[in-house]
This record gives sequence, structure tokens and C-alpha cells, in this order.
Amino acid sequence: MATTWTPDSWRQHEGIQMPTYRDQAALAATEETLRNYPPLVFAGEARELKDSLADVSAGKAFLLQGGDCAESFAEFHPNNIRDTFRVILQMAVVLTFSGKVPVVKLGRMAGQFAKPRSADMEEVGGTELPSYRGDIINDINFNAESREPDPARMVRAYSQAAATLNLLRAFSSGGYANLHQVHAWTHDYMGRSEWAKKYTETADRIGEALAFMEACGVTPETVPQIKGTKFYTSHEALLLPYEQALTRQDSLTGGWYDTSAHFLWIGDRTRFEGSAHVEFLRGIGNPIGLKCGPSLAPDALIKMLDTLNPNHEPGRITLISRFGHDKVEAGLPPLVRAVKASGHPVIWSCDPMHGNVIKSASGYKTRPFERILAEVRGFFAVHRAEGTFAGGIHIEMTGQNVTECTGGAVAVTDEGLADRYHTHCDPRLNAAQSLEMAFLLAEMLNQEFNERAKKAA
Repeated sequence: MATTWTPDSWRQHEGIQMPTYRDQAALAATEETLRNYPPLVFAGEARELKDSLADVSAGKAFLLQGGDCAESFAEFHPNNIRDTFRVILQMAVVLTFSGKVPVVKLGRMAGQFAKPRSADMEEVGGTELPSYRGDIINDINFNAESREPDPARMVRAYSQAAATLNLLRAFSSGGYANLHQVHAWTHDYMGRSEWAKKYTETADRIGEALAFMEACGVTPETVPQIKGTKFYTSHEALLLPYEQALTRQDSLTGGWYDTSAHFLWIGDRTRFEGSAHVEFLRGIGNPIGLKCGPSLAPDALIKMLDTLNPNHEPGRITLISRFGHDKVEAGLPPLVRAVKASGHPVIWSCDPMHGNVIKSASGYKTRPFERILAEVRGFFAVHRAEGTFAGGIHIEMTGQNVTECTGGAVAVTDEGLADRYHTHCDPRLNAAQSLEMAFLLAEMLNQEFNERAKKAA
């Protein structure tokens, strides 16, 4: 990392998509409070994740990143955490078993509270107020008091993140993630849908394999991976005062790590030369992500990679493409070719959500499942053509039985969006749609590995 970097050097750069706090004394007091709180994650965990991501960049594993569009204080409940966690487990099992590839599991959880907005102000009925920027900054209710940025919300977000992490760690290592529980992860409301049925068949085959292995002496006691799993957390590093306050110097290596999450990413709006967000993330040792959309030129991407990963460290950088179903096959190849020519080791992951938002006839913001799937297929097609590895998926999803994205085998209709439209921000896939996506991804991965084997033969 450059020697001129310090945890607060971002303050000398252009910072956008962050609120202006009227009470600077209250902001300073909040930052001091957070500086004295324990880290949420540890540097060693972030390094462990980076090692696993290095396997993804080498084409030996697959990255599954998913979770809420924006976590909220109102929906904070252990059942919601559990339900999202178990859908991610289901997806990972399908990808591992059907796609025959190890899966790195990364949740958009325990910190995904801040959201970028297209405008600083929002107008309703002739009244103009600051835009809602996520519960860590202000409240979604449309009144002057609610929309005023409040630094005390950072402390509440920290507390909720700590409790969420505590539960996720218990779920991942305390028996809930035991592969012998694979049947128990299915949500009741999924009923006997096509994909729930297919998952049951997969679970039956896994059960048979586990019984055979147990007869051979391979048990959860002898192989700990059967009874638990590694699960990591991530969020967009948007509110830099919060991120800086939770940045610590590792006592073992002397490097700096943002201990608010294992993995942080820079959004499409804050990814530019001279950005405060780029300056902050270039100095931390965590693995980091970079959203790549239609506005990103190949030369600018290579300059960004040179800044963020000057030592070409495998596992350090994940490039998260977000083009839209109709633009990915034209827009992604120039970036892929430039990165390949540069020699930078990266993970290419597909965010098929953000480029496929439409306003439905019923007035709701939605994402048609067929468009989401079309972007994923286009993403895989590009990498197949370019001889690179389609290494990951980044989706906004929930374990709740919501009706926010239309389509899929569960056939959420435009008229049905109003039934259970609960998101605080953008529409999410529900459990059934997420599971359907996992099976379709497994098919694409199988095709990818089969073609790779043919070329190697």
C-alpha cells in the first residue's frame, strides 16, 4: 500500500454520496465512540477470505454474494437473518453439488445500511426533503425530522451489525449449517414448486452420499466441513466516517483493516479517479470489490486496478459487472480484454440486479426475473468467448416470502407485486427465485467446466 495513506487521508479527496451533518460536534463524538468499540470482524478472517477468493480468481471456486438491498432497523429480527442465511446455504449446496465447485459464501449482511441515491433531494406533494440514504443515515418516513441525517444512527447500526454477526457465526458453526440438515433448510411457503422439488431430490442425493461416507468413517467429527461452513459479510463502503472509525491496525502484520466487514466494495457512483472512497479502500487490507457499469472505460478500469492493487495480489479485487440484460454482451468484453491484457488477477462477478430495474404498470419498481437471468447468461457467454472465468454472482435477495421481482417459476405477476412488497429500497429475489437462479447457475458452470476440459484435452 502507498506510504502516504492514512485512515483519514480520504478526507482530502472528493467525497460524494455522503450526508452533511449539521451538528459536527455530535458527529465527532459518535466517531470517537465507535473508535473505542470492539472490531466487528478480525484481520485474520479478512485474510482468510482473501485466500479463498484467490482460488476463485484462479478458476478453482465460485463466489456467491447475496443479501438485502438495504438492511433496516424496522425489519431487524432473528428469523429474517436465519431465513436469508438458509437460502444462501441452499444456493451454495446446489452450486457445490450440481455445479461441482467449492463456493465462497459472502452475505450482504451485518452492515449494508447505506444507499447511494440519484438525487440529494426528494420531492413529494410540493415538499422537498433530503433523500432517504439508508437507516444508518436517516429515516425512510417523509418528514423533516426523519430525513435529517443523524450521526447517532451509526451507533445503532453498529449494534445491529454486531448482533447479526453473532447470530451468523452461531448458525455457521453451531450445527445449523451441518450438511445432515440439508432438508431442513427449505422454506415451508415454497411448497411443492418445481425448484423446491428439484432441491429435495438434490438433498436426497446428498443424504445418500453422506450415509455412504459415514459408512467409510467420514463423519462430521472427522471432517469438520460437514458440520459447519465459512460465512463472510460485506457491504458497500459508502459512509466513510463510519468505516474510518472501525478501521484498526492489525497487531500481527501492522496493516490496516476495516473491521466493519470482511469485504467492502466501491459503488458505480463513487468509482472515479480522485474519489474519497477509492482513496480509503486502497489502503485497507480487506479484499474489496469494484462495481463496473457502462460508464467505465477500459483505461480507467486499469488505472483503478493499479491504484487499488498495485502488487497484483490474487483475491484482493472482485470486479462486479452491472450492465443490464441488453448491454452486457456489448459492454463487458472491452473491460474483460483490458484486464486480461494487464495481467491483473481479478474475480469477475455478475450483478444482474442493478441494470434491470423497471417501473411496472402497477407503479412498483421491479426487476423481471427473465431480464436478470438474461444478464447472467450474457455474462457467462462473454467470459466463454474471451477465455476468462465467470467467477461469481452478486444478487439482492431475501429469505422472506416477498413479491418484489416479477417472473420465475413462482410466477410473481405485475398485479401480485402489491401482495408482499416490503423492500426499503430496491426489489429483491425471494427464496424460490433465488433457488431457481442457483440451479440455472449450476447448469452454466457445468457447461463452463465441460468446455474448459475439452480445450485442455
